[in-house]
Amino acid sequence: MEREDAWLLHTLEDAVTAEIDRHLATAQEWMPHEYVPWDRGRNFGGVLGGEEWSPEQSRLSEIARTALVVNLLTEDNLPSYHHSRAELFGLEGTWGEWLHRWTAEEGRHSIAIRDYLLTSRAVDPVELERLRMTQVSKGHVTDASASILHSMVFLTVQELATRISHRNTGKLAGDPVCDRMMARIAKDENLHMLFYRNLLGASLEVSADRTVVAFRDVVKGFRMPGHTIPGFARASRKMALAGVYNPRIHRDDVVMPVLRTLGVLDVGGLGPEGAEAQEDLGRHLAELDAAATRFDEVAAAWRARRRDTGRPAA
Repeated sequence: MEREDAWLLHTLEDAVTAEIDRHLATAQEWMPHEYVPWDRGRNFGGVLGGEEWSPEQSRLSEIARTALVVNLLTEDNLPSYHHSRAELFGLEGTWGEWLHRWTAEEGRHSIAIRDYLLTSRAVDPVELERLRMTQVSKGHVTDASASILHSMVFLTVQELATRISHRNTGKLAGDPVCDRMMARIAKDENLHMLFYRNLLGASLEVSADRTVVAFRDVVKGFRMPGHTIPGFARASRKMALAGVYNPRIHRDDVVMPVLRTLGVLDVGGLGPEGAEAQEDLGRHLAELDAAATRFDEVAAAWRARRRDTGRPAA
């Protein structure tokens, strides 16, 4: 670990302790099994001799199934996420206490989503398990391994992005049971985002230049943590058009709220490196807006074609 990272871990210990206390006072206990429609379930084909899965058994649209599977496989990589954060934050003291708590809470998400999908017979269970094996066997190499600050920026953006993706997936499903479950999972993601975002507020007070540089680097190179999922590019395009997560949502509902809340673009008294990163970040936001506008135009044309042919937009 670099000397500056070790110094920052020590300097932020009191802030981590305060954030853990705030989180535990805010977080509400919930039980994954309470959100699963067990009465829809029955045995699948296999060793128990149940009914083989077939597509007509699913109540969900194709895009809803795609979005739920992508969200689930993203959550499935939790062991790798824990490992990569443990290498940066360590497992001792307040940082370790938070990492273990965060991991325990995140673990509920894949439990609930998978149980919902299987009891509802929404997806092919064999294909789902093979995808999980492929995804988890590859592990996850974070795009934000350069420093503690890079990791915290990535986690802040990623947690908010995941919250929105989960919430929109629930709405898209057209099933009140799924919507309720995904909304509950999204609450966890929001609390996790607040934890990391508040720590970044503290880091701006003690290491403003490095924090702004980390924001610039992560925002410019950000990719969703599920980008290694087989077929992710095609699935993400479908999810973008369906309004689950797309360039406009990324810029307006994820990146900009984080930057505004922390005042990253308004931090004064920066050194040359921080000031350059701040200017570069501003330019990149303009590029994100242009890309989002192009996407908006493509999406509008796509929806118009769907209407003309009498097909649903999602």
